[in-house]
Amino acid sequence: MLMLIETLAVLLATTSHAPSTAPPVELSLEGRTLLRCSAAFAIVAHGQSVGDEKALAWPQLGARGREFFVRALAQLIDQTGLDRDAVAQLARDEAMVLQERGEVDRMMPGCLVILEQSGV
Repeated sequence: MLMLIETLAVLLATTSHAPSTAPPVELSLEGRTLLRCSAAFAIVAHGQSVGDEKALAWPQLGARGREFFVRALAQLIDQTGLDRDAVAQLARDEAMVLQERGEVDRMMPGCLVILEQSGV
């Protein structure tokens, strides 16, 4: 799963990747929220690691953000039956959408509440 996080971080650092052409996967509301928050945490954590001022305005995600990401994506694997690569692609696609739409800052307050409630 660590490789998945590193892969997502590398992909988030680039801006020229296309979304998946695979058919969409139906996720529960919980699954969709886990995916969106995981992607938002990865974007912010990456921004924090490169000194992005906007990302640094949020609480440091570091280990907690990574642990949430790992647990959330493992849960999505269990819930959907998808393999790691497919779930990683969902996370990359979601991260790209959040960045393109400028929704990361809008997502973060709710995601931070979910992070607190997760016990991570």
